[in-house]
Amino acid sequence: MTRFFVFLFLPVPQPHQDGNWGLTREPVLALIPKELGFNLSLEKRPVKQTPTPTPRELEILKVLWEHGPSSVRRVHRSLMRFEDLAYNTVQTLLRIMEDKGLVTHHVEGRTFVYTPRYSRDESAVRFLDRVFDGAADQLVLSLLRSERIPPQELERLQAMIEEARRRKALGKTNRG
Repeated sequence: MTRFFVFLFLPVPQPHQDGNWGLTREPVLALIPKELGFNLSLEKRPVKQTPTPTPRELEILKVLWEHGPSSVRRVHRSLMRFEDLAYNTVQTLLRIMEDKGLVTHHVEGRTFVYTPRYSRDESAVRFLDRVFDGAADQLVLSLLRSERIPPQELERLQAMIEEARRRKALGKTNRG
């Protein structure tokens, strides 16, 4: 992965020949900070400035990703399998999530039907950009260091990587 570096010329205190101190400009190698809006992912698209969902909002998004567009009642029923949560709480959370830009709704009769504005994959890309500056290898390395991936899952990951390589190689030969 290509990293972006920039040379900045900063004033640095240096002694002059006459024994007095003065400022000279010295080059300093620096990473471009993420706050400036640079995106280091391979896709070169700007990172969406949507807020990171809270844990409870993430649970609601998981329901919407799994079931597709859903009413408050359906989201509430799905969440009730895991914890005791009031219907009004789910309704309020969905309104807040809409204000944040995480979901949108349309009306069917008298029912509000909510849809996530971003897919699970788009959310994963935003996470990768936000936390790892788009460096997928750093995410994988972090997971490997934590030793939370069982051997059978490592084998599945290896198979997915090989499949992606095969598809990419086929795409190159079909274009040429």
